[in-house]
Amino acid sequence: MRDKLADLIRPGSRVALGDGYGAPRSASAALSAAAARAGGVRLVLGWVPAHDPDLDLSAFADVRAVMGGWGLRKDIDSGAVHYVPTRLGTIPALIHGPLRPDVLVTSLVRVPGGYAWGSEVSWMRAAVDAGAVIAGVLRSALPHADAGAPLPEDRVVIVDESAEPPLFMPPMRDSPAHADLGRRAATVIPEGARVQVGPGPLGAALLASLQAPVRIDSGMLPEAIVDLDRRGLLIGEPMATYLTGSSTLFAWADGRPILQPIEVTHDPGRLSNDTPLIAINTALEIDDDGQVNVEGTASSNVGGIGGHPDFAAAGTRSIGGLSIVATPTQHQGRSTKVRQLARPVSTPAHDVDIVVTERGTVDLRGLDRPERRAALASLWGER
Repeated sequence: MRDKLADLIRPGSRVALGDGYGAPRSASAALSAAAARAGGVRLVLGWVPAHDPDLDLSAFADVRAVMGGWGLRKDIDSGAVHYVPTRLGTIPALIHGPLRPDVLVTSLVRVPGGYAWGSEVSWMRAAVDAGAVIAGVLRSALPHADAGAPLPEDRVVIVDESAEPPLFMPPMRDSPAHADLGRRAATVIPEGARVQVGPGPLGAALLASLQAPVRIDSGMLPEAIVDLDRRGLLIGEPMATYLTGSSTLFAWADGRPILQPIEVTHDPGRLSNDTPLIAINTALEIDDDGQVNVEGTASSNVGGIGGHPDFAAAGTRSIGGLSIVATPTQHQGRSTKVRQLARPVSTPAHDVDIVVTERGTVDLRGLDRPERRAALASLWGER
């Protein structure tokens, strides 16, 4: 593999490394070595949910990440990785523009007619469309959930084959607060709506609380979708661009046309048309006016902007839809409502319709700014 990658990595080139739980981690050491030998190589990273010990960031002249990801917190905080603050929906434009890669190193599965992505598509089709050489790691243990057309064999250079399974999302601790948030948020979701949820405890609690059938139209598909389907409450096939779960989710998703590129999953026109979209998101902080921070705390990067503002804006403009922010009133003993956000605004206040906490729910639609501030203050028990 090292020789194959070395033939593709040129001095000063830019390499994009496939992301998500199916990232081609078996290629990380060889990629790092090839970059060090070539010199001046720049690296583009997407969503890195877990630290990759074989990826030597010092081998690259520059490392940019278009999503934060739990696996990059320390590297972003130290300055080893430059985090580009961008909505998920704008990443394809960056990949076609200032971050256009010469080579894409990505995990693939073999399908009739060529190759396909397995457990995520994300921004990688944009890299292919932008002209990147595809350095594929053939992964026999990945599910095949790509809904797109196969990549022709003559576009792909297979640099490695691996039977390594995808990483699994570690179980997240449920809490009474998240269970309550899920129940409250579920009460405003009409039957037949399209629902966007995240992969954390809030999304799991929400899907477990639903009693009427819905469609799932999201960026990340959580494992709780499996139980929703078993209960007969999933309408049609879900849509997402990442699978986020364990072997249960990956086995369920195998063979289903679920995964679409970001250009489709985060398209605001598509999201806000047709069936009402109910976007359910959380917040690290929300300020007195309803502005949301999901990037991090004052001392550390947490996750990045992601698709929060894409889906929130689409929910507000969807007729019959909603943008809901659900968050506990406290986190680690500190109020989640603050006078000033610790980080820049991730999602503006005018893209938040309803706020849910364990204390109750407030509908901010149609209120002026003083009324919104008063409604939020009441939700946190402030006078």
